[in-house]
Amino acid sequence: MSEFVFQGESALSLDGKGRVTVPARFRDALAALCAGQMTLTKSPSRCLLLFPRPAWVEFRAKLLALPMEADNFRRLYLGSAIDVDIDSGSRVLLSPELRTWARLDKELMLVGMGGRMEIWDRERYLANEEATLAQPMPDALRNLVI
Repeated sequence: MSEFVFQGESALSLDGKGRVTVPARFRDALAALCAGQMTLTKSPSRCLLLFPRPAWVEFRAKLLALPMEADNFRRLYLGSAIDVDIDSGSRVLLSPELRTWARLDKELMLVGMGGRMEIWDRERYLANEEATLAQPMPDALRNLVI
């Protein structure tokens, strides 16, 4: 299988046990990429990052190679990382600690970000998007947009 790129947004609901259902459009790719084995961790954007395990292993190796001055961010990523599996109901359990940290309520957004996904509280995601649109477009993107 070629390198799968996670893209697009999916509205999700957190169930009473703290689980989210993985969208159908990602299930086959995740089965092929990582047999449903994922890693969940914090993001400096105050959302959660969900990596297929091979992508996490690659990212973790890059983190471990950084100089000591990166320890606080290394701690954020590595110190909060937990391995999760997609269950038979196509759900992933989000730990209470990570849900609280990311301020996740019942309505969530799953956002494809290339080799990983982000899990946001829906209201915070929409507010972040509006704040982004209120800023000038970075030069690196200005010439990219068709």
